[in-house]
Amino acid sequence: MRNYQDRVAVITGGASGIGSSLCRTLGANQATVIVTDIDIEGAEKTARAIIESGGQAKAVLLDVTQAADVQAVLNEVAAEFGRIDYLFNNAGIGIAGEMHDIDIAQWRRIMDINLLGVIYGASIAYSFMLQQGSGHIINVSSLAGLIGYPTATPYATTKSAIVGMSLSLREEAADSGVKISVACPGFVQTDFFDSATLLHAKKEDILQQIPFSMMSADQAAQAILRGVENNRGIIIFPFYARLLWWLYRIHPLLIRPVARKIVQDFRRVKQKSQ
Repeated sequence: MRNYQDRVAVITGGASGIGSSLCRTLGANQATVIVTDIDIEGAEKTARAIIESGGQAKAVLLDVTQAADVQAVLNEVAAEFGRIDYLFNNAGIGIAGEMHDIDIAQWRRIMDINLLGVIYGASIAYSFMLQQGSGHIINVSSLAGLIGYPTATPYATTKSAIVGMSLSLREEAADSGVKISVACPGFVQTDFFDSATLLHAKKEDILQQIPFSMMSADQAAQAILRGVENNRGIIIFPFYARLLWWLYRIHPLLIRPVARKIVQDFRRVKQKSQ
């Protein structure tokens, strides 16, 4: 893996899951890591683990739904270190449930965090990176952002928008020295479902219905960083995710049986919980 010495990396949602693994992997490879999260205790734990292993890190409280706060944090990083080399827009939440059970407030919350939070980070960091003539923005989406995910429509909506924004901005930035990538992982073993909103379903039942095996957060972080090092526009993993995306591009109906099974399994879980 690349040596990130003298590189400054900002990670949102760095307190847990893929974000924490990205922070620790970057720290182990000599990056200066800015661990941001609304969970400041979790962010401090991640930063402390990096420092105790001989790396450089600091934890910063950040609510990505507040554009002014994102601006202030990135201003502070640029002022302290003189540059921002990487921004990993990773913070996000999930909602599992059928569309007719999801209210507008829940839609607004997931849009604020998953989409607007990424937009704020990307647009502000992009301005800094244009000035310095270099940098790499990595927006964490999902396989759901490429092929959809029934029973998680708000989540898939935000992740699809992230893909569209990232691919569009990548072309705008192509001649500027700034790189843009979007990561689209399949299922990753994290605490994601602990904080997700689950409507008419229990966490353990949802996990049992997932149709593919989960990879670890550390494996996901390594896959993302390999994609970053190769400047891939879309970083999609593991193999089944690439296969499903390939089938979907050939003809969307080829993966409809998988989508239908997800819906049927969820409805069985929903009946069980009622």
